[in-house]
Amino acid sequence: MSAAPLLFDTHCHLVDERFDADREELINGLPQKGVHACLACGCDPDTSLAGIRLAASHPHVWAAAGIHPHDVGKAVDGDLERIEALLGQGKVVAVGEIGLDFYYDFSPKDAQMEWLDRQVGLAYRHGLPVLLHVREAHGAMTDYLRARRGKLPPGVLHCFSGSAESAREYQSLGFHISFAGPLTFRNAHNLHRAAAAVAPERLLVETDSPYLAPVPYRGKRNDPSLVREVCLALAQLRGVAEEEMAEQTCRNACALFKVPLPEGLA
Repeated sequence: MSAAPLLFDTHCHLVDERFDADREELINGLPQKGVHACLACGCDPDTSLAGIRLAASHPHVWAAAGIHPHDVGKAVDGDLERIEALLGQGKVVAVGEIGLDFYYDFSPKDAQMEWLDRQVGLAYRHGLPVLLHVREAHGAMTDYLRARRGKLPPGVLHCFSGSAESAREYQSLGFHISFAGPLTFRNAHNLHRAAAAVAPERLLVETDSPYLAPVPYRGKRNDPSLVREVCLALAQLRGVAEEEMAEQTCRNACALFKVPLPEGLA
């Protein structure tokens, strides 16, 4: 790949404690590894604020604010207002990470649905895209999104885990599809089929770091520089050059999040 910074990691958790020992060094080194930008996502008001502060001190880091479905069961009065107040701060380009997770029972399903709706409404009012987490809940999510058609913000299904059919459904509702480390797993046949079903202008890549490190780094701490492995896997699955896929996904991300393009693509 060209040395020009073209990759955009559209979902990472840079405030996670696993980055405490080397966070600044890691972030500062990303442009030299081809990462034009990365999006630091929040899971609650505190991590959202921490991500915003990171973005303020690093030109290639952007931020999202939201409450994760695992955390909505612990949300208290005033938390939605705290998230909304953060949306007006510089470099906040999305609401997230929000969504539904029926695999774990960290939060009751009714609370997850309530907070999903509240935060999607927040994004719609502020004209911001949403970062949607969906695990074992694609039926519930697509039902919800279809019912809200006409009052939906744009957004992305992050770390996509669904079928080719569900990928097509989300695209029909106006959403992007983002692939992460699991796309590199040899036995991820459903994901591989889904990757082939997404229109080029709807494709995104991410790391979800420090989680889900791609092959050949499985079992190790993930970081935004490894988004290149995801991009390479996506390019190979779709039969295009790595450089072409990097450019396509970077353009898509910059357009969705209204982030300036790198000089080489402007």
